[in-house]
Amino acid sequence: MNNKKKICVFCSSSDFLHRDYYKDAKILGQLIAQNGYDIVYGGSTLGMMWECASEVKANGGKVIGVMPQKLVDMGCSTDNCDEFYCAVGMRERKAKMDELSDAVIVLPGGFGTLEEFSEMIVQKQLGYTKKPIVLLNTNGFYNKLIEFFNQMREECFANSKSKNLFYIANSAQEAIEYIKNYVEPNFVSSKFEQNICV
Repeated sequence: MNNKKKICVFCSSSDFLHRDYYKDAKILGQLIAQNGYDIVYGGSTLGMMWECASEVKANGGKVIGVMPQKLVDMGCSTDNCDEFYCAVGMRERKAKMDELSDAVIVLPGGFGTLEEFSEMIVQKQLGYTKKPIVLLNTNGFYNKLIEFFNQMREECFANSKSKNLFYIANSAQEAIEYIKNYVEPNFVSSKFEQNICV
């Protein structure tokens, strides 16, 4: 039985990005394995997903893929995973990836990545998880999203404590170091906590 901790990686499946994004994904994959972790990811051979996962595998880590049946039927899956789970749909896929992992790192991505990141924030805000969540801000990709989150807090759509739900890293090394040194928060979510602005 494999008892190594697993890092869930959410990121783009596009093959048409600037090379800097693939470079960071590759470095992260190397660091995940070299620091004794395995990876849980979307199960694809496309884009940043496979750049990261293939480096985990090349450096001795275990690769665990999770993909919805519709994408499997479209031929998007890979035979290179050490474990592969086929989910009914996207919601079930996210739940399985959450279940399998001990930490989450979000790299640059599109609508799907943003949805996955947002759901993990809410899961942590409501106390369903206490695992570390890291936003890897390659090339300042998420700067405008971070500004929007600040506006949400300023206008009381989110309370000030929400900034502690995830960590913003500017390098793959910083992301891994945060997870290695992470201290699980001791909090109890309440209706009052969710509705205060300060």
